[in-house]
Amino acid sequence: MNFVFISPQFPETYWNWCDRLQRNGANVLGIGDTPYDGIPEQLKRALTEYYWVPSLEDYDQVFRAVAFFSFKYGKIDWLESNNEHWLGQDARLRDDFHITTGAGAVQMAAWRSKARMKPLYAAGKVPTARQIRVADGADTASVRAFALEVGYPLFAKPEVGVGSGGASKIDDAAALEALLAERGDAPYVLEEYVTGDICSYDAIIDSRGEPLFENQEEFPPSMEEIVRLKLDVSYFSCPTVDPRLRKLGRAAVKAFGITSRFVHMEFFRLAEAKPGLGAAGDYVGLEVNVRPPGGFTPDIMNFAHATDVYQIWADMICFDERRLPDSGDAGFCVYASRRDIYAYKRSDGEIRSAYGTAIRMSGRMADALSDDLGNSFYMARFSTEAEVDGFVAFVQTRA
Repeated sequence: MNFVFISPQFPETYWNWCDRLQRNGANVLGIGDTPYDGIPEQLKRALTEYYWVPSLEDYDQVFRAVAFFSFKYGKIDWLESNNEHWLGQDARLRDDFHITTGAGAVQMAAWRSKARMKPLYAAGKVPTARQIRVADGADTASVRAFALEVGYPLFAKPEVGVGSGGASKIDDAAALEALLAERGDAPYVLEEYVTGDICSYDAIIDSRGEPLFENQEEFPPSMEEIVRLKLDVSYFSCPTVDPRLRKLGRAAVKAFGITSRFVHMEFFRLAEAKPGLGAAGDYVGLEVNVRPPGGFTPDIMNFAHATDVYQIWADMICFDERRLPDSGDAGFCVYASRRDIYAYKRSDGEIRSAYGTAIRMSGRMADALSDDLGNSFYMARFSTEAEVDGFVAFVQTRA
């Protein structure tokens, strides 16, 4: 198998995807914008060859790299980045090189559009917030009518976007008018505002649309507020998946037609009953991401479930089955971060002294991800949610 991995050097732990593919006997060919001398040694060992391009944003450069690999090694069987930023380019490359193991550009565009997700959710009977698409030349009268029908606040976000970038809360008619006046060329969506906890259904899906691995995570109420207010962030992976969330996640996988992928599907869990959506505690679809959750989240899942999602994913790619058994050992794994702009009550030494081997990983977050995920972080594993809360407070209490 010839597997082209786009940007295997970023985020820094992505060498693990390549390593597990290589262990399974795949011929792993990397294309990245970091010079070869700057990539991790683990990645060098996992790759058959690495092709450096000055810019991954330049499609022609990346196309030539894939063409070189195709000429040298033969037909390319798979091409992935597992990275939201490159999903559209991945799909275009698959079309151009007739790679049929993943989604093409048309399918990927439908999956990534927050507007085109709505009918797919409906097909799977997954409730979602009401929405209107706002594009260049949009009927602003219809937008205002939507706001009157739904009521304030509203939530605005790019139709296709990464993380919390470009998202904002619209509190009143004046804020809506300012948004309409300032909007750029890129289309966005306006949705009714939903209050509740954000959680995710994460899964590795085989070629039949069946899950080989499932996970539930609990997130802060609003990443938009985290970024805007520069708050500390924490989130955690759970030992089990709520059966109600599992049912909706699996239904969405089927309705979206997702196969042979890692998925990260975000949901609201309603804080209070909302007409047309459900009762308090019910789940509402937020958005579907057809890639693994970002940052070090795959590692958080590994610690929570005492498993190796990199290997489970590679086995799905190479063998279309799960070969790694369930460990039977599951707990909570929490990510708690800090920002360089704040002073904290406890030192690094005090944290390590207090929590010892419960801490499974720590370090610095890449600058490109720090707005969402903080500058430094600790990951720790516990048996109860109360211990998770105590750890977060210990790490993040400011001086």
